[in-house]
Amino acid sequence: VQLQASGGGLVQAGDSLRLSCAASGRTFSFYAMGWFRQAPGKEREVVAAISRGATVRNYAESVLGRFTISRDNAKNSVYLQMNSLKPEDTAVYYCAGRTTYTNSVRMSADDYNDWGQGTLVTVSS
Repeated sequence: VQLQASGGGLVQAGDSLRLSCAASGRTFSFYAMGWFRQAPGKEREVVAAISRGATVRNYAESVLGRFTISRDNAKNSVYLQMNSLKPEDTAVYYCAGRTTYTNSVRMSADDYNDWGQGTLVTVSS
């Protein structure tokens, strides 16, 4: 599946942003999806993941209670609502997909087959 992330930008601490990821090329409902991020000089880390049917959602502890992952299979899209943003949330955010026949989610980048190009989120203090 081809993935296109969008919605990044420059915001102030405490603001909100909503990232979107549009998928094309394969049956989106066969894919579990994840959001990852990579800050300058740091390794890529998981932010959130959602199962095929959106019944299972997992979050990194650092964003729990502030970020919400969701998906709309009819629109072939996955979203990341980010509230109460902090300067440490500054990173390039990537959406990723993995084919699965189960309702599971994975929190490791190694488990994902397809990646979008990334969208930059910058949070100023």
